Amino acid sequence: MSHKNSIDFIKSVLENMPAGWLGLTTHRLDIYNEDLAKTQFLDQLEKLNTPKSADTEVLKKGLKDLPTAFDYIRLGHPLSCILEWAIAKAKNLKEESVISFSSQTMPVLAILRKNLLENINTQILYKNELPQHFDAEVLKNVYGYKFELKKINTYEEVSSFNGSTIVLTEFAEAWNIELKSEIDFAISIDPELGSIVLVNGEKSVAYISEIQHVRRRETIAMTPRDCFTVLEGLVGKTPKTNDTGLNQKIKSLTVKTINDITNTSSDATIGSCGLSVQYAIMMGLIHDSLDKHPGKEIKFIVPPNCYGGTNDQARRVAACVANVEVVDLPVDGGQDMVTSIERVLDQVASVDAIPFIIGEIPTNPRVEVPDLVRLKDALGKDRKTKDGNSSIAPVFILDQTFCPNVKFLGEGDILSTVKTISYVSGSKFPSGGLCTAGYCVANEKAEALMEYIDKHLKLCGNEATAFQVETLSTEMPSMNQRIDDAYKNTLGFVNFIKETLPAAKINFVSEELASAGFTPSVFSLDLPVEGETAEQKETHKRDLNLKLIKLMISEIPHESKHCVSYGQLAGCYWTVPATSTQGTTKEGDKDYIVRVAISPKFDLDLHNKVFARFCEEYIK
Repeated sequence: MSHKNSIDFIKSVLENMPAGWLGLTTHRLDIYNEDLAKTQFLDQLEKLNTPKSADTEVLKKGLKDLPTAFDYIRLGHPLSCILEWAIAKAKNLKEESVISFSSQTMPVLAILRKNLLENINTQILYKNELPQHFDAEVLKNVYGYKFELKKINTYEEVSSFNGSTIVLTEFAEAWNIELKSEIDFAISIDPELGSIVLVNGEKSVAYISEIQHVRRRETIAMTPRDCFTVLEGLVGKTPKTNDTGLNQKIKSLTVKTINDITNTSSDATIGSCGLSVQYAIMMGLIHDSLDKHPGKEIKFIVPPNCYGGTNDQARRVAACVANVEVVDLPVDGGQDMVTSIERVLDQVASVDAIPFIIGEIPTNPRVEVPDLVRLKDALGKDRKTKDGNSSIAPVFILDQTFCPNVKFLGEGDILSTVKTISYVSGSKFPSGGLCTAGYCVANEKAEALMEYIDKHLKLCGNEATAFQVETLSTEMPSMNQRIDDAYKNTLGFVNFIKETLPAAKINFVSEELASAGFTPSVFSLDLPVEGETAEQKETHKRDLNLKLIKLMISEIPHESKHCVSYGQLAGCYWTVPATSTQGTTKEGDKDYIVRVAISPKFDLDLHNKVFARFCEEYIK
């Protein structure tokens, strides 16, 4: 395909693409093959570039029917794939060798991470300015990365090096920089849009999956709107969606809304996604610990069956930082969170280590809420080291994505007396599924830690974009009402299932918890199974799960989706956590159950009818 032909094709794609390419944060899992992420989408995209597709309606239908590129927008999406494909064509690279980021610095950190683990030297060369918050000393002393930093005048100065050579360039140079053999990675940076990595040479191919995994776990792909801006510039059009420059008034209003909802007064930190916020929390707390308690071991205490991104990220951090270790915290499915916390904190105190606990309330996918009074007491208990000295008090890192309306941290609230940081994935209820931005706040006890968290969010280039903050400012004022409406729909569906299929085990909050403010709109379902052996029962359960999900989606396609989403503005979302959100969790800790998430706009009667039909057809 000639360069002109590809430009003309991209122009047609931008004019006829589905609206969801700009507005969705999660995509259909029923047309998604993880092993072929991005490649299947691009292969079929190229097949649309035919004379037949010059017909607008033919092209629109073809684009609508393309397989899902990535299951979640944080990892990549149709427009990021097209942008990367266009640059790859221009640079004669394979499509997988071009990777876009919303962050300016995370691709550098991705390469440094792999080289740290494999003991490979790295040099970073730059001609103009480094990213604004790039801090070499912090990257070396906190993250443990090793590298040489060198300013050059021209790219001709790049010479052979025993290790990896990263060249930082201006954004426009992604299209025209000469990829000399001495350059392993060219990273083109824009202060507003993010960065694009060009992976050059055979020896660098092994880095592609590692760079992609950092994008999956600690940051996000360049956002759809920003990719659209770049692509419109590429085809010679004036960008329509350029939202560069964060309006401080809008950000201040958004922070005030977050403070009002969480009953806090600390500055809220707003990141590009929930996991980028969590990464800033983890690295910020490590940094604080190194400053205040040098030499002490750091223990991140994490539920082994929690969201796979949280689980994986914690272990990835521990793999890089010498004095950090992950400790398992059993929390649900028959395990009591408070009892587990008591036991683990006693163990950590005995070795005089620093405890940081990451916990979801309610838990996912079992939707369990611990005894909060006991939790507060366990976290606030004065423990002793084996030498009889007072141990270091824990910091509780609360993921309250499933209940962002509950006030935990303010004066008089249940966790106000113990160091607590709360964070929420913004792609859920805060934005109604319109963007991925997340946020975190602290209570007064932990407020001093926010400076460290904010520093690392900026260092990683993981602050929310202007559009993301604007979306939160628009959607968050109605969040609590949407949560209430969605809970009522969920309760109605749960009650119908209880009546229709009393043998099913439903994991949902009790009326007592709901009256205390815990009103999630998600529940999980253990269907009644048949079989003589445990293996036969498990096989039957997994088969029933898929039959239920397939029936609901096929009968109600305008509302029911095979998706991992939660907190969207409309519809109903079905998934099996073991095959989606718990992807990197150890097999023995996975839950092969159905998880259902319901929105404020939901046809309860229709879903009840289809569920009743499922029972008639498949349950004996």
